[in-house]
Amino acid sequence: MSRRANREKVFQLLFSADYYRPEEMTEQIRHFFESEEAAYFEKKRLEAEAKEIDPNSLDLILPASMLRSREEVRERVLQILPEISELDGQLNEKIDGWDTTRIGRVELTVLRLALYEMQYDESISEAVAINEAVELAKKFGQEKSAEFINGVLAKFTEKNQNGSSDKTE
Repeated sequence: MSRRANREKVFQLLFSADYYRPEEMTEQIRHFFESEEAAYFEKKRLEAEAKEIDPNSLDLILPASMLRSREEVRERVLQILPEISELDGQLNEKIDGWDTTRIGRVELTVLRLALYEMQYDESISEAVAINEAVELAKKFGQEKSAEFINGVLAKFTEKNQNGSSDKTE
């Protein structure tokens, strides 16, 4: 699986985190992957039927790449969940006229994921994290979501470039 596909799955699971207690998330992650697995096997059965192969004769197993992807997504979600309150606090400090209680759930989830990547994942550059966040916002958000996401995340790069939280003139 590609990093983008994995990021989308992380986004989907983080989105659901707002609707479950923290102790329920391990179970929700398991359900998410069970649904993904069922869809994969159904697709393979339909492909077999289209080729006039008896689907019951198939020995269906998940590909190794799918299993690796699943583990990467699970680990990433479990890394981000404990940081949500810290990430929300940082967002609340930076966003003028807004706070995390007023931001749409899609946008908030995208911001949390991107901010986590920008601050905790050295393998992802800020530019990539922002670009991927904008793409997630375009796919899952509303018309102006990508613009909003880009603007908010730019405030976090200014801090790193200028060495302070305020713009220099």
